[in-house]
Amino acid sequence: MAYSWERIILVGFLAVCLNFASVDCDDGTVLLEIKRSFRDVENVLYDWIGSPSSDYCVWRGVTCDNVTFNVVALNLSGLNLDGEISPVIGQLKGLLSIDLRGNRLSGQIPDEIGDCSALISLDLSFNELYGDIPFSISKLKQLENLILKNNQLIGPIPSTLSQIPNLKILDLAQNMLSGEIPRLIYWIEVLQYLNVANNHLEGPIPDNLSSCTNLNSLNVHGNKLNGTIPPAFQRLESMTYLFLGNPGLCGYWLGSSCYAPRPAERVVISKAAILGIALGALAILLMILIAACRSHNPKPFIDGPLNKPVSYSSPKLVILHMNMALHVYEDIMRMTENLSEKYVIGYGASSTVYKCVLKNCKPVAIKKLYSHPHCLKEFETELETVGSIKHRNLVSLQGYSLSPSGNLLFYDYMENGSLWDLLHGSTKKRKLDWETRLGVALGSAQGLAYLHHDCSPRIIHRDVKSSNILLDKDYEAHLTDFGIAKSLCPSKTHTSTYIMGTIGYIDPEYARTSRLTEKSDVYSYGIVLLELLTGRKAVDNESNLHHLILTKAASNAVMDTVDPEILETCKDLGEVKKVFQLALLCTKRQPLDRPTMHEVVRVLGTLVPPPEAKLSTPIISAQLPSAKAQCYMDEYANLKTPHLVNCSSMSTSDAQLFLKFGEVISQNSV
Repeated sequence: MAYSWERIILVGFLAVCLNFASVDCDDGTVLLEIKRSFRDVENVLYDWIGSPSSDYCVWRGVTCDNVTFNVVALNLSGLNLDGEISPVIGQLKGLLSIDLRGNRLSGQIPDEIGDCSALISLDLSFNELYGDIPFSISKLKQLENLILKNNQLIGPIPSTLSQIPNLKILDLAQNMLSGEIPRLIYWIEVLQYLNVANNHLEGPIPDNLSSCTNLNSLNVHGNKLNGTIPPAFQRLESMTYLFLGNPGLCGYWLGSSCYAPRPAERVVISKAAILGIALGALAILLMILIAACRSHNPKPFIDGPLNKPVSYSSPKLVILHMNMALHVYEDIMRMTENLSEKYVIGYGASSTVYKCVLKNCKPVAIKKLYSHPHCLKEFETELETVGSIKHRNLVSLQGYSLSPSGNLLFYDYMENGSLWDLLHGSTKKRKLDWETRLGVALGSAQGLAYLHHDCSPRIIHRDVKSSNILLDKDYEAHLTDFGIAKSLCPSKTHTSTYIMGTIGYIDPEYARTSRLTEKSDVYSYGIVLLELLTGRKAVDNESNLHHLILTKAASNAVMDTVDPEILETCKDLGEVKKVFQLALLCTKRQPLDRPTMHEVVRVLGTLVPPPEAKLSTPIISAQLPSAKAQCYMDEYANLKTPHLVNCSSMSTSDAQLFLKFGEVISQNSV
């Protein structure tokens, strides 16, 4: 009897194993079918092959469960893939996350995607998908993040989407959706982020949207909405981002009252009145004909000033942040006395900066741009994108006003000014100790890393420099002027060049090729590190800081350039040497030899371990499940000394990490 039970247990165990094996085979086959529906022109999915020895769990962009080996995450974002999304994707029943953003995928979203019943995050943004949003998505009861922005989707927003009980993030912006915003059913408790900007939506904002107690971001700008904005919005304490720009909306938040039209009254007109109106109309017609005849005789040109001023209607103030709610353009002009000189707090390469204290006693910084953007519509779209980006180390854009009388950008006010002011200004507020400088280096690196790697769409700053790193009351770094440099033409009277960037910070490769990449920002950031280490300007009296450091490094005398304020406060000069090594690596001549900003953050993080409380999670980023981390030094695969950077895991010790940095710097010509 015992023997038979042993046989039963063994047979059951083999059945389970065979079942797991069939799951493995099925998922691998499905992935290959998905690949066949793509046009992989750059062969980025080169390791997706169907050989018996191929393990699909290590294919690019694939993450598997460690126990069942089911595919749980598919991340093929930003790979320039063409083609369509295969319906077989619905056969990957274990998927928790799909991220196909930033490709060139077209066609319709397959209905079968609703069969991925475990799905938590779906991001298909920044593609060329068209057609309706499939109703089958409403079957995804575990879904928390649905991001379909920047496609060509049409039709209504399915009302059944409101039946997804756990949906926290819904981003459908920049499509061609029509109809009304559906009334909410199950979103009341969980919805945090709603963006339907720049579609063709009509009708009112649903009343019960104001009952979403956790809603912190709402963007309905650029539609045809009308009616009264729900007054209950003012009770949403969690709301930090409110973008209501629609001509037909009115109410408390826009500072305008909604007047109901009076009922029409019947008007009785006598025959004599009708005759008088007809004669008057005839007289006006004769006057128009006489004026038209006279217009054929041109008046002589009179040279002289145009004394009659050109009048513009009051510029519109677009609010992006709750901090500026209830303000209109006239309020800002009154508070700053029409941008009086006494409110100026700084001058930049592209703007003059003013300080304005709002009605709620909170200050904002106003940038008045020197020049007008080349394409106003494109610039406004960029501002909307920048305004939606939230990170603790990025300066938030709170609003803007674009008009012929002046283009104004409203930003968070930073109490301690710019890093340039603190390092090089004539009236330094305080000495910068080593710990503060390390914190500034890490904070600005984290902001830049978010723009490069985690932001959607990914953003190249184009003008990283110490004057674009602002410090708050706690001296935490915040990067500013990101996302708009491409649209602005700097003034000739400032140090900025006609190409993107500022003298002393410009990547030599960009000067040669006129092409900007993330590695161009990395180079500029490396120059900022050198400023922090030495207290010297990037360019001073025709002396170039980078060239100076290279000369000192060649004679092993780089520590001679350290700012005395660092020597007074640094307990371990070995940390200073490590940051020098990092700065030199960031400013390598060949872009491929430079680290990514994620890698820079990791290096600096070993010197300044960030407290858990300070870690920032942007509201629109989905947390993707991951069973294994990417090799730390992937970016250096093409270096001359690959054996030095062959990293097998993320567990490399700090000592080994910095040894590798030192060896890369010394064995590859700077």
